[in-house]
This record gives sequence, structure tokens and C-alpha cells, in this order.
Amino acid sequence: MIVRRIYYFLSYVCLPLVLLLGFFWPPVHWLLVILVPYAVIGLYDVLNTKHNVLNNYPVLGHFRYMLEFVSPEIRQYFVETNESGRPYNRIVRGLVYSRAKGQMDTQAFGTQYDINEVGYHRANHSLAPKHVDKSEDRVMLGGPQCTKPYSASRLNVSAMSFGALSANAIRALNGGAKDGGFAHNTGEGGLSPHHLVEGGDIIWQIGTGYFGCRTPEGGFDKDKFAERATKDVVKAIEIKLSQGAKPAHGGVLPAAKVDAEIAEIRGVPEHQDVISPPTHSAFEGPSGLMHFVQHLREMSGGKPVGFKLCIGNPSEFMSICKAMLETGILPDFITIDGSEGGTGAAPVEFTNRLGMPLNEALIFVNNCLRGVGLRDKIRIICAGKVATGYDMVEKFALGADMCNAARAMMFAVGCIQALHCNTNRCPSGVATQDPVRGRAVNIPQKRRRVHRYHDATLESFRELLGAMGKEKVSELHPRDILRRTADEHERTYGELYTYLEDGALLADVVPEEFAADWERASASRF
Repeated sequence: MIVRRIYYFLSYVCLPLVLLLGFFWPPVHWLLVILVPYAVIGLYDVLNTKHNVLNNYPVLGHFRYMLEFVSPEIRQYFVETNESGRPYNRIVRGLVYSRAKGQMDTQAFGTQYDINEVGYHRANHSLAPKHVDKSEDRVMLGGPQCTKPYSASRLNVSAMSFGALSANAIRALNGGAKDGGFAHNTGEGGLSPHHLVEGGDIIWQIGTGYFGCRTPEGGFDKDKFAERATKDVVKAIEIKLSQGAKPAHGGVLPAAKVDAEIAEIRGVPEHQDVISPPTHSAFEGPSGLMHFVQHLREMSGGKPVGFKLCIGNPSEFMSICKAMLETGILPDFITIDGSEGGTGAAPVEFTNRLGMPLNEALIFVNNCLRGVGLRDKIRIICAGKVATGYDMVEKFALGADMCNAARAMMFAVGCIQALHCNTNRCPSGVATQDPVRGRAVNIPQKRRRVHRYHDATLESFRELLGAMGKEKVSELHPRDILRRTADEHERTYGELYTYLEDGALLADVVPEEFAADWERASASRF
């Protein structure tokens, strides 16, 4: 290898020669500043058995790893186009930043999307646009078995734990929720002091690790739960069954983020990975879930209680529907997380290959609830890449009542999509437990940005709804959303999918498309 030969020549020929010449002409010793480090690093590389590239390309091979280290930033700032970035492209990120800062959010010269691309979504406008009242911004959360319903915003902060996010980021999000009158989901990491100090409305999420209401052995502690759930600031309880970015896998908090404060709040050892179990230990099966819902509702004083999941095997959600019918216990809401949802850390294959996308999941869940005659009694909340007013229109048309946003809210507090959430080296201080990095999030400033982003997005949603000739969310239907298909045509979601009539799953003959899964479903097991 020519690079090796150059190393040998410079280290074993030039270096001794420079040392020798230095006795006659001392200035030549300045070359040692370059040659000695080169020789030492090269010797390490030649003897290195861990890195093939360094062994074959001593010294020079290090440039490969340097470029690899900064390649995400190079791609983000110099390579990706406005519409090609992932998970969120530059167009969406820029829109969120503009709205959060109160800056101009208009666009010049036309759309940058390829509107003829397969999968492109759009809606039809009307020649008779309507005015949409601000009352459409809110919806009542709480079914017939709830005694303390909550008037919720149509757009709320999705589940993000303290631990995944820094203390300042949590406070900024909650402060924005307080100022804007919307809710902040705690994520499964527990109800921390940082969720409470700003006074914003809380939806407390209970995951399989039971953080915040956990026994020393890791089980559910009903006394700790009741103590926190009855706080006035806690408006609803959400049981986390699964998450879109890592379905059937417990939450993951890397050891680098588990400092003393996190360990105390969660009740876990310091500086060790916190991996929640994939399933709950407080109940078994669909019927057990329903009884747990009722148990939490009673202990919280009648507040809305629901559960969150990513749809996997269709028959398993149908099993939950059968359990509702058999027990007579209904959740107040169901949060559907799409497989495109985000996370701080997850196994790659889980993120990329498991779970049902949000649009398909919304249609399926709506079909199931209508099929058993319960849709009007249960609110559906959706989560998974909701960032714009159009996203809200689309999800409501497919059956959601409310939307939760996580990464968009992170953008509002300063996230730059650096993709370092799982390393504790977040450059913006949003997704880290490093106190030096975390203090970069200016709480008073960022809470205003969260508030502005929320209000501007709702305003955009109302404008779009009115432009479609509608005055109420209830007027939206799947036929209002069009998707371009591979045959160069557009089809509405009303044409692309089958929709059940109320009670269709309870009829003597179940529609063929749903019959096999409905037959497999059981209220006693998943």
C-alpha cells in the first residue's frame, strides 16, 4: 500500500535524517513538530487490529472517520433539498420555526413539492369558503363514565419524558401549554417537578415501568398514583401500551442520561440503561386493561382515562373492543401512535419495520369502534408527524378528534433535528441531561415560541377548514382527502378504504374484510 510506504519512509528515513541534520543546522528541528506526531499516530495505526482502514492507511485513514463524524451535518446543511430531509424536511422545519418566532410564514414562487408524485396528499377547496369559529379549537375529553371531563385543545404536546428531554425544555413546553391553554403529556418518565413548576395542564402517562407510581420492585403503586393523579393540574391519565417508534418494546433511556435527579424521579439506579418492560404487570389481557382503566379513573377522582398504542395485529385491537362490550367499561380516549412517530432512542429495526402507519391506523380504529357501536362515546387522539394545519385537517378527516405533536413542539423550543437525541450530546440543549447544554434553552423565550406555534397552527387549521367550505370538524370525511396513486390517478380515502356502518361487527354476518380478525379476537387475551 502506497500510504504505508509513505509512512515508513517519513518515519524511518526522514525522521532520523532530520534529527541528524539538526545538529548541523538547528532550524531543521522545526520539522519534528510535524514528523514526531505523524510517526507516533502512524505507529499506533499500523499496530491497530480494530480498524482495517487505519491499519492500511496510517494517519490518513483518520480523515475518513473525521468526515464520517460530521457527515450528518454536511448532509443536513449542504446536501439535502428543501423537501428531501428526514424525518422532517426543511420546508416543515422552517414553517414551525417561523410560526414559533412570530415571523412571516408565507412562501414565494409556488410549491416545491412534486404534486404528481405517488403518495402526494391534498384536499379540495370550495368556491364558497366559510368562517370557522374558534370554538372548533377545543373538544371535550371524557366519556359517559367520566365525572371530571376536560375541555382540551385540538392540538397538544405529545408524550416526551423528562430524561429524554432536558429540564429547561420540559419547563418551556409546559409554560407554553399554560399560556396557550393546551395540554402537556408527560411521557412515561413520570410526573417530574419540572412538569409542575410552570402550571400547564398535564396528561400523565403511565408506562410499563410505572415511573412516578412505582414500587421498589418495579410494580404499580396505587397509593403513589392516587397522590399524584388527584393534583388539580393533572387533567387526564394515559396508559401507554405501545409506541409507534418502538412498538412491543419498552421505553429506552440510555445510561448517559440517567443522572441522580432522573434516578430519584424514576426510582431506578443511576448511570444504567433504563429499559421498561414490553408489557404491563398491573393487568393481563384486554379485559384486565378495561378494569385497570376503571381503577385509575376511580383513584384519580373521575378524571378521563385512556390508553395509547401503535396498531399491530388487527385482531388484538378488536380484542380490546370485545373487552369493552363484555365488561361494560369504556376508556375516555384512545391515542393512536403511527409507526412514523418519533422517539429519543429505539432499535433501528423496530423504528423502520414495525407498526401500522397513522392514516391506516386511524381508519382501522374508527372502523372497529363504529363496528361495535362505541365511536360516539370515545375520543380518538392521534400522534405521529403532526406539524401543520393541513396535517390536522387530514387526521380529523380520517377520524381523529385531537392531535398530539412532539417533534414539532421540540422545533419550537430550538431543536435542529441533529439526530443526537440518544447520545446526550444534543447541540441545542433540548434532548440532553447535560446541564451545560440544557441551560441553552431559555425558558421564558421558548415558552412564548411554543405558545405562538400552537396558536398559529390552529389558525392555519381553521383557515384550511374554512377554505374547504366547512364550518365544523364534524363535517370532515375521508372523501375530503385525496392521494395520488401509482396509476397516475387521484383517489379519495373514501374510495381507497372500506368503512363500516355502526354496529356492523355485531351483525350476524360480519363484513368479509374484517371477519377473520374479528373471529380471532378474544376479550380474555391478546
